[in-house]
Amino acid sequence: MVVIPVALSGRSYDVIIERGVLADLAVVAAGYLASYTKSGRKVPFVADTNTHSIFHEAVEASLAAANVAIDWFVVEPGEGAKSWRVLEQLTDWLLALGVTRSDHVFALGGGIVGDLTGFACAVTKRGCGFVQLPTTLLAQVDSSVGGKTAINTGAGKNLIGAFHQPSAVLIDPIVLDSLPDREMRAGYAEVLKYGLLGDAAFFDWLSGNGSAVLAREPEALEHAIATSIAAKARIVAEDERETTGVRALLNLGHTFGHALEAETGFSDRLLHGEAVGTGMALAARYSAHRGEMPEEDAARAVTAIGDSGLTARLSDLDLSCDGAKLVQHMLHDKKMETGTLPFLLLKGIGKAYLARDVDLGDVATFLDAELAGS
Repeated sequence: MVVIPVALSGRSYDVIIERGVLADLAVVAAGYLASYTKSGRKVPFVADTNTHSIFHEAVEASLAAANVAIDWFVVEPGEGAKSWRVLEQLTDWLLALGVTRSDHVFALGGGIVGDLTGFACAVTKRGCGFVQLPTTLLAQVDSSVGGKTAINTGAGKNLIGAFHQPSAVLIDPIVLDSLPDREMRAGYAEVLKYGLLGDAAFFDWLSGNGSAVLAREPEALEHAIATSIAAKARIVAEDERETTGVRALLNLGHTFGHALEAETGFSDRLLHGEAVGTGMALAARYSAHRGEMPEEDAARAVTAIGDSGLTARLSDLDLSCDGAKLVQHMLHDKKMETGTLPFLLLKGIGKAYLARDVDLGDVATFLDAELAGS
C-alpha cells in the first residue's frame, strides 16, 4: 500500500494506492461507511453505465460482507453527464435519500463521474463528504485529486463548479486492466504532463518505461501513478484554489487542448487526455517558436507524446477550422483575466511557466502553420 497525503489546512486527506482495494472496500473505507452501517441505510454510489456494469457486482459483494447495501445513481458515459439537468437529478436523488453533511457519497468512475459527484456534494446541504474511487488512469493521476469539481455549459467546459476536496481517494490499479487501450493512452498524457511541467528525471524515466506503464505492468504502473499523485499533491498543497499561479502549472497543454475539445464538440472524437497530449505538443512547439524552449527539448517532448500513441501533430487531427477559430475557443478559458489569456509554456523539459505576454494573433498564425503541417 502506498499512502500519499494531500496536506491542506483543515482539509487534509489521503490518497491510498493498493492493488485489490476495490474488493476490500468494506475494510479500507470503513470509516466512511460508518454512518450507514449504524443506521442501516444504503450507501449512495454514483457511476456511469460502463463502470457500473463492470464493477457493481464486486463492490456490492465487498460491502455485503459488512452488511452494507448500495443505492446506485447511474449516468450515461460522456461529457453530457456533466450538465445542469443531470446535476439537478443527482442532487434531488441525494436529498430524497436523506444524505446528511456527515455522510459520504462514493464516486466510482472516471473524471466525469468524479467531477459531477464532487460538485453535487459541494452544493448539497452546503457540503457533504465524498470518496473518489477512480477507475481510469486519467482520473487516478489527475482529476480525482485536488478538489476541482464542475459541470459544463453551452459557454464552455468546467465553467460552473466549486473547490470541494474529497475525504479520501482510493486507487486500485487492478481496475485499469478493464480499461480500453485508448483510455490508457489518454490518461498517460496526464502522466507525461508531470514530467514535462516540473520533473525532468521522471520524464526521462517515462522515456524508458512508458511502454511498460501503458502495458499495465504492475511495478511500472504503480510507480507512475504514485509519482504523478505526489507531484499534484505538492502543487495543490501550495496553491489549493489556483490563486498564486503555482497550481496553474497543472494546466500545461489544457489551453490548446480545451480549444481542440471545443472544436470537436466535446465528443468521443477527441478524448480529454488526447486533447491534452496534442495540447502539450503544441505548447512545446510554440515555446520553441517563441525562442524560449530549445528545439531539441521541444522535439523530445513531441516524440514522447507521439511514441505513446497520442496525436502529436495538429495536422493529423484533420480539423476543418483555422487558427483564429481555435483562438476564439480559448477566449472562454477560465484563466482569462482582464482581456489577457495566460499560457502555460516551457523553457525546457521539466521547466513550465505561466506566460502573460502571449499575443493571440501570433498564436493564431502559429496554429495555421500547425494545421497545415508546416
